[in-house]
Amino acid sequence: MNQSPQAKTASAPAPAKAISTPAEARKLAEELMDVMSGLLGIIEHETELVRAGNVREAMRLEEKKGELSRRYMVAVENLKNAQKYLAQVSPELLTTLRRHHDTFRAMLQINLTVLATAHAVSEGIVRGVNAEIQRKNIPNTYTASGQRAVPGPRNITPLSVSRSL
Repeated sequence: MNQSPQAKTASAPAPAKAISTPAEARKLAEELMDVMSGLLGIIEHETELVRAGNVREAMRLEEKKGELSRRYMVAVENLKNAQKYLAQVSPELLTTLRRHHDTFRAMLQINLTVLATAHAVSEGIVRGVNAEIQRKNIPNTYTASGQRAVPGPRNITPLSVSRSL
């Protein structure tokens, strides 16, 4: 089920060599913008699905989202390597990329907020169910001195949750 580190890196494209022409700079920028646009589309769709409660369907986007994320990381690394050249040759292209990346980060923050909210709500539901199960399983008895009896370990029933949907 878990891939070895070698298998994970084998599917990711290798970082490109240093760029030396304006055409290569344009190609690098287009690749990054394409990857960000694709990732934004997946993230927006995932956000809509989670908001609608379709977590199972949102989970189906994981593989494509992972592949685009890997491509994004490679593109960002390539851009970092070429940043000085881009600043000299095409500063307006660098400014456009930064603006597009700011939009990307804002949308990613919305997605993360939705996912965190869904996680908190589901965790609250599970904790509430567990508390109710425990309350029903613990006998309501008192000791000879009138104090509430502390339940023993045999009265506490663990809650089992399947993480697969």
